[in-house]
Amino acid sequence: MSRNEVIVRFDGVSFEYNANKPILDEVSFSLRKGAKITIMGQNGAGKSTLFGLITGTLEPVEGEIYIDKGSTIAIARQVIPRDQLELTVSEFFQKCFSQKVYDIDPKIDAVLDVVGLHAPHDRIIKSFSGGQQARLLLASALIQNPDILLLDEPTNNLDHAGIDHLTEFLKAYKKTVVVISHDADFLNSFTEGVLYLDIYTRKIEQYVGNYSNVLKDITARVERENMKNAQLEKQIQAKKEKANMFAFKGGQMRLVAKRMREMAEELEEDIVDVRKEDKTIRAFTIPAQENIGGNVVTITDLSILDPHTHKPKHKKVNVIVKKNQHLLLKGPNGIGKSTLLERLAKNETEGAVIMSGIRIGYYRQDFSTLDFNQTPREALSKITIAVEGKLDEEHMRAVAASFLITGEIINTKIGALSEGQKGLVAFASLVLLKPGLLILDEPTNHINFRHIPVIAEALNKYSGAMIMVSHVPDFVEKIRIDETLDLGK
Repeated sequence: MSRNEVIVRFDGVSFEYNANKPILDEVSFSLRKGAKITIMGQNGAGKSTLFGLITGTLEPVEGEIYIDKGSTIAIARQVIPRDQLELTVSEFFQKCFSQKVYDIDPKIDAVLDVVGLHAPHDRIIKSFSGGQQARLLLASALIQNPDILLLDEPTNNLDHAGIDHLTEFLKAYKKTVVVISHDADFLNSFTEGVLYLDIYTRKIEQYVGNYSNVLKDITARVERENMKNAQLEKQIQAKKEKANMFAFKGGQMRLVAKRMREMAEELEEDIVDVRKEDKTIRAFTIPAQENIGGNVVTITDLSILDPHTHKPKHKKVNVIVKKNQHLLLKGPNGIGKSTLLERLAKNETEGAVIMSGIRIGYYRQDFSTLDFNQTPREALSKITIAVEGKLDEEHMRAVAASFLITGEIINTKIGALSEGQKGLVAFASLVLLKPGLLILDEPTNHINFRHIPVIAEALNKYSGAMIMVSHVPDFVEKIRIDETLDLGK
């Protein structure tokens, strides 16, 4: 296979979901065989849409998409579809093929080994943890042995071992890989080029280099453009001041003034449209429920899963989380961290006692605490009324706007939003809820890298009780953690 051969090419491709929601505008780029490419862009810019166009599940409004004849494509999506959660492992992998594969069992074992997961083929998909489901999604793409491998946020929910395993696999993978991810270290380890979706111009910019190099290039370009424009503005102002001075003198000086104005206009034409950076959410705080004190959560006994036998076992602990204390839960994928957080949020853990009257804010990694049939406006209004007893529309909209939930987004059904936008709705919900206990399950999943420091700072300052699970070291390091409970020990 020659790396100089083009395997994917977009020629003047435009796409829109409707007249009010254009995504791409006459986009052109090409990918060569064996390339390892990252797709970058703000939440909602159309990164997953681009995958839909490559796979053919979406059709362009204008332009042509060329896929090298005979090339196969497989995609590992962000989440397993809800209608597949009741399938067995064997049934889940059979759905990857249009025709029944009779010798599929050894193929399943082979790809599960690649992603570092071992599971019986009759196990139900929904019984796997979020991290294990992420590995199943990746394996479902790999089992097809595609020429073009599309990965949509593949490190979400993966523990350190899982990310290391995936990284080494992708380094050795000889075929074309296109990845959507916000994990800088992961991307820097194997990618060699970037497609940047500009949400403002709806164009795609193509860069050579890894993730960090491209960020530096973009930042340097913006600084150069701003500096050039500042110099031009200074020259323009000087020309206009001279024009006014000469015009005031009258006579032949009016001709000089006219020329000065023409020169100012010529300089104004040289001003470039500075490349707009992705918007970052505004700094925010999650207000804590008032008048709480004492032991918010007391945990003496936990039920977790043995990652090898998948059987429950009890773990004796002595953990107390008070107001203004932050607890981090650690442990490998498959040990039951998400299940534990869910039971805590429902106050159904036998070995844990939550103080009566505590308002619980629960951020789930799959956003299932949100009603996908509601709009953000409806969901946030409902929370505001429940907490305040009335709707303060202005305040609700101000909170929503701080999380970039504006315009048509606030009136779009949550189920139709991107995963990153759902995450921002979830954080806006927590701000309005004013919880006394905050339970967070992988709060950086799907979130644009620009937002993560802002979220970390808000959690760092949160004055209620907090219990969190996160596999992102850089994020955890930014947050005050008072106690760590390692469930794997």
